[in-house]
Amino acid sequence: MTSNYFKNAEESPEPCKAEVKGSIPSWLQGTLLRNGPGIFSVGATSYDHWFDGMAIMNSFAIKDGEVTYRSRFLRSDTYKSNMDANRIVVSEMGTMAYPDPSKNFIVKAITFINHTVPDFTDNGASNFIKYGKDYYATSETNYIRKIDPVTLETQDKVDYMKYLPVNLSTSHPHYDKEGNAYNIGTSIADKAKTKYILFKVPAVSEKDKDQNVPALKNVEVICTVPCRTLLTPSYYHSFGMTDNYFIFIEQPLKLDILKMATAYMRGVNWASCLKFCPEENTLIHLIDRKTGKVVETNYFTGSMVVYHHVNAFEEDGHVVVDVIAYNDNGLYDMFYLSKLMENSEGQGDKYSRPVYKRFVLPLQSDKGVAVGEDLVKLKYTTASAVKEKEGKLKCEAEVLCRGFELPRMNYDFNGKKHQFVYGSNVEDSALTNKLVKFDADTKERVYWSEDNCLPSEPVFIPRPNGESEDDGVVLASVISTDAGLSGFILILDGRTFKEVARAYVNKGLQMDMHGFFIPHENSSVVNM
Repeated sequence: MTSNYFKNAEESPEPCKAEVKGSIPSWLQGTLLRNGPGIFSVGATSYDHWFDGMAIMNSFAIKDGEVTYRSRFLRSDTYKSNMDANRIVVSEMGTMAYPDPSKNFIVKAITFINHTVPDFTDNGASNFIKYGKDYYATSETNYIRKIDPVTLETQDKVDYMKYLPVNLSTSHPHYDKEGNAYNIGTSIADKAKTKYILFKVPAVSEKDKDQNVPALKNVEVICTVPCRTLLTPSYYHSFGMTDNYFIFIEQPLKLDILKMATAYMRGVNWASCLKFCPEENTLIHLIDRKTGKVVETNYFTGSMVVYHHVNAFEEDGHVVVDVIAYNDNGLYDMFYLSKLMENSEGQGDKYSRPVYKRFVLPLQSDKGVAVGEDLVKLKYTTASAVKEKEGKLKCEAEVLCRGFELPRMNYDFNGKKHQFVYGSNVEDSALTNKLVKFDADTKERVYWSEDNCLPSEPVFIPRPNGESEDDGVVLASVISTDAGLSGFILILDGRTFKEVARAYVNKGLQMDMHGFFIPHENSSVVNM
């Protein structure tokens, strides 16, 4: 099964009509974009980690009951350099690239200097984001690549650093109904300070709508949060947003900048410079969207690692924050290709199972509240926030379920109280073969699975003017582990989780990471 994770893909840039089985709802008109690693070996060299593979972009255009498929490799500078050299020459997080042994001393010296102060990859293999009217393939570095969302052709290379000082940025921005995008990045040792910068990329303005200018030109800094340690900033993959607040989790999974600077010389990859500190607490920063300031209350919890926020919402003087949390950072290590080859099915006791946790952050002042008192007053949750001597609030989460990852929901409910979350079932292994619909109120789960099938992250598409939160469909690309069967796009009913239709693309699909749906009737985005 795991061979599907590291087989080089073949691109299909010309549109081809898929074979539809079942009936696609007439209201479903749009394009599902998916992104993920697709090339794992170049010449005699191979990547060490699945996340490092060079990006392949997939498009499933749905119109009038038909599906058209195409795919392209992202023609990043990384792709061009590697292909021109016929070997991997650009380092990724889990793979350190070294020059051909036959190269002269000058080439080797330049390579050493480039890795001491690293210029990161533009191999955007994690997700797509929309800034203004433009779409970009992204990972988590300071580089994003503009793409044509119809043809998947690679266009401009954009450097965040030209617009604001962030060396790293998430691939999971948030969007509001006006089309503004919000994201967060890390500024490392800028003016002797390391900080997290929360920023807004405004929707395209009237004066710029016909201009070919990057939306980042109008970027606005909303807030800066100082890092608790100068040279070991926290790693994070996403954040939360409600109508009035942003939620940033500063977790004790840290990137050691000094070790990164010497990693090449020491013969190790940059990922080895990520350190989990289980003895440290996790800080939860609540940021007021109107003032751009961190609220005065200090919230914290025990050590954990969060990659994906589920949702956050406000209720009766509280901010409720749902996340997928791990006890350690072992998940990353499980995706080294050597580990994937060792563990074709389950991953045994070494697998740190994710936990769907609900934290509750009281907004009320703690003045007059006794030490040891729980400030959470919501009756439907067991989550607590207990005042400690220093005035800090120690937050303990309610566990909603276990073995659940890649959470997606009806994005119309982003920042609002939700009931349903769709995701991947990962109870026994980080490698999923089952989709799940989870009811956060009743804790009930409904599953979809099929023999010899590996589904991607599910994406919920709401029906226009739908009658309920789960009135819509769920889309997932599915690859077959049977060499004789084609991959397909799966369409499930959002309420019943029963199959509505599928469309065989008659091409080999790859396991991927993230993506979103672009409705054809307008330019809005089903995010994440």
